[in-house]
Amino acid sequence: MNYVKVKVYATTTCPYCTMIADWLTDKKVAFEKILVDQDQKAAIDMVRRTGQMGVPVTEIVLKDGKSEFIIGFNQPQLAYLLGV
Repeated sequence: MNYVKVKVYATTTCPYCTMIADWLTDKKVAFEKILVDQDQKAAIDMVRRTGQMGVPVTEIVLKDGKSEFIIGFNQPQLAYLLGV
């Protein structure tokens, strides 16, 4: 496992956000779901760090402290980075 934390930036109405959450749960990957439509500070932080205004955005925090960001529900990239 090369990562220490997984965060999913999502909204309450985003179907792809739900798909990522379900996929991660199915793969037994613990994650934090951050609802940017209910947390303006988190939304601003997401845009500042990624340049993305849309969701889902998945942040994988690596053991070296760096983060990898995945835009959208990119299952192959998620599987590769998470080793599942």
